[in-house]
Amino acid sequence: MTKIYLDNAATTPLSNEVIDAMIETMKINFGNPSSTHSFGQEAKILIENVRRQVADYLHVSPAEIIFTSCGTESNNMIIKSCVEHLGVERIISSPLEHKCVSESILDMKSRKGVEVAYIRPNEKGDIDLSKLEDLLKSSDKKTLVSLMHANNEIGNLIDLKKVAEICKENNALFHSDTVQTMAHMTLDFSDIPVDFASCSAHKFHGPKGIGFAFIRKASGLKGIITGGPQERSLRAGTENVAGIAGLGKALELSLKNMEEYSSHMQNIKKYTVERLSEQIPGVKFNGRSSELNNSLYTVVSVLLPFKNPLIGLQLDMKGIAVSQGSACSSGASKPSMVMMMVLSEEEMDHCTPLRVSFSHLTTKNEIDALVDALKEISKDFVIENTNVEHR
Repeated sequence: MTKIYLDNAATTPLSNEVIDAMIETMKINFGNPSSTHSFGQEAKILIENVRRQVADYLHVSPAEIIFTSCGTESNNMIIKSCVEHLGVERIISSPLEHKCVSESILDMKSRKGVEVAYIRPNEKGDIDLSKLEDLLKSSDKKTLVSLMHANNEIGNLIDLKKVAEICKENNALFHSDTVQTMAHMTLDFSDIPVDFASCSAHKFHGPKGIGFAFIRKASGLKGIITGGPQERSLRAGTENVAGIAGLGKALELSLKNMEEYSSHMQNIKKYTVERLSEQIPGVKFNGRSSELNNSLYTVVSVLLPFKNPLIGLQLDMKGIAVSQGSACSSGASKPSMVMMMVLSEEEMDHCTPLRVSFSHLTTKNEIDALVDALKEISKDFVIENTNVEHR
């Protein structure tokens, strides 16, 4: 059975060039980067070269790039340190955030008494920036705004620069979870006054277990993992040298091929929306995920017009890997918070959400196979609710 992978928002396959770069690093640059002898210093040079590479991409100083294990660690470090070390007393966020952000915020509310305010999205999953401005002007408390750049389930984008400017005008700190857009979009943090951002290499064909945090210089942020001076004393522990080499190679390939890759995925996304619309009567799309210009090109969030909580398993048995939501929520009995925000109660009772996500490796033949499989599965269901109102 040919296997088809359409869950690239969860993770992407490693490219051969990345694997080769990591193997070479493990063979040659095995020294501890904190050691003063040549073995250690060679590993240290490799790390600093990748740090400069990342900094050049974002148009920032290398000192503002801190290597971590992943986006989750980066987001935890930023949010918790803002409260514990920068005196943040209030956090403004939205119900659409990844769980590593939302649970970090709730942890700070529970343990540190931080005031939390949420901007409820509209039925399309959009954030009203006038509400953000109103919230910022309503209090003199030191505030952190945490809003993700692209939603990992429905692909909605925020205007990163506009949000950053609103925060700056109101003396608030701004953190954005940029895990889904890093290395997929052009980002210039010399022009976008974001204070903090996050990255996971495995979202752009790099290895798991490595990412970075962007921390604006002079922010005063301190580390939450202590024990050594690594990463400017912001993240103690021996660095993952091979992982950093893999991140660097994956970033190099992504930036070199960004125009080609993005064009391919936009075409695949358009084809997916067209084929599903033609072949599955009553199908709908969540948020703005079906729009080419207003959403992340790697994701389509589908709403099937029948209830089938086992559809992910059924597709997997046919060799097709997709997701029914965020990978971090897989196995959960309840719908994700994102789906609860953008779907009506009737839709949640009678329909099935499905996330299809692409890479530059995805083909139209694979999309055809997905559509055929969904058509076959749908035969077992009486579709009576094609007129269910989509919020």
